[in-house]
Amino acid sequence: MLFVFLKTSLPKDHEGDEEARFNAGQGGELQPVMCVDKTLDQLGSFSDLVEEAAQMKQEWQLVLVAALSGHNGVAPSVVEAEKSLQVMVHGVESGGDLSRYMAFDREGSPVQFS
Repeated sequence: MLFVFLKTSLPKDHEGDEEARFNAGQGGELQPVMCVDKTLDQLGSFSDLVEEAAQMKQEWQLVLVAALSGHNGVAPSVVEAEKSLQVMVHGVESGGDLSRYMAFDREGSPVQFS
């Protein structure tokens, strides 16, 4: 499983009502702050993941989640996981389509991007 933790921020070039919307908890710009890949054996509960993330002392609001299937019954390699994490991060940084990933807030509630 791949996890990319995100925080939201107000874009530097914001205009109009963007600041008011951001302060009301809407809009903003997503920024990746940390990533991790975990095998199913390493994965505990969502609370465990949040606790582990807290140890990194990085502020975050959302987490993107993806799963890698591997090939012929063999789990993905570290290199394959790293490449997939890079694709996820690039998608966030470039404003790409994030609909292929699951997204959750800090409480574990699903988030849908619009």
